[in-house]
Amino acid sequence: MDLQGRVAIVTGGSRGIGKGCALALAEAGADIAIAYRKNEAAASKTAAEVKALGRRFLAYQADVTNDEQVRAMVAKTVETFGRIDILVNNAGGPSTGRRLINTEAGEMQHQINTHIMGPFYFTKAVLPTMRQQRKGNVIFISSVETKLFPAGHIPYAVGKSGVEAMAKCLSLEERDYGIRVNVVGPGVIDTDMSLRVARALKGSSNIMDLLEKWPFGRPGKPSDIANLIKFLVSDKASYITGQVIFVDGGGIQMWDLPEG
Repeated sequence: MDLQGRVAIVTGGSRGIGKGCALALAEAGADIAIAYRKNEAAASKTAAEVKALGRRFLAYQADVTNDEQVRAMVAKTVETFGRIDILVNNAGGPSTGRRLINTEAGEMQHQINTHIMGPFYFTKAVLPTMRQQRKGNVIFISSVETKLFPAGHIPYAVGKSGVEAMAKCLSLEERDYGIRVNVVGPGVIDTDMSLRVARALKGSSNIMDLLEKWPFGRPGKPSDIANLIKFLVSDKASYITGQVIFVDGGGIQMWDLPEG
């Protein structure tokens, strides 16, 4: 898959799935801009790895829930690279695992702001450039939880369900501009976020404790998600839009989540 000459923005791109996406797209030839919230050291490490691949790189500190900061980052990306071809709406975080009766309104609002408003702000900001180019790809990151809808996960499941609805509508709105829109829904991926979930749900510092039986004997890797995204934004996927594709090793039936 050849992404030479293309420019990608990856939100939450300093680590985990976001970093995996940044590296995979850079390996295919794209220049990379990442949005990170506060971990400058991780962003610097990602920068070094992308530059080692011979690609240009921009790290921009921005809160995805802040429309002004998002628009400033998108403007800086266009100023630096001259175009935007790919947006990966990856930034996110888990909810606390409480049932609705014990969920604070602030947590619900935080999940909506992060998982719905953040992608809304970024997507709206990049669309004028993509429309002018008559070509672009927007990827949203959802979750296998939109198939499970487990007890105790309402804020997160609502946020990710909203992402899928936004993407499906957007794919129809932007198709005539040559812009494709797809969703990738990871299962359990070996990241810091999954470790936080293991601690919250299982009281464990071992991600492997999240499931009793793992598909293929392991959790997913960021590269498992990134490689699919690399395909979806390439010309090899030029007839694919409006789709939600889950990457969980076929393990949906293996989940045994607590009742929250």
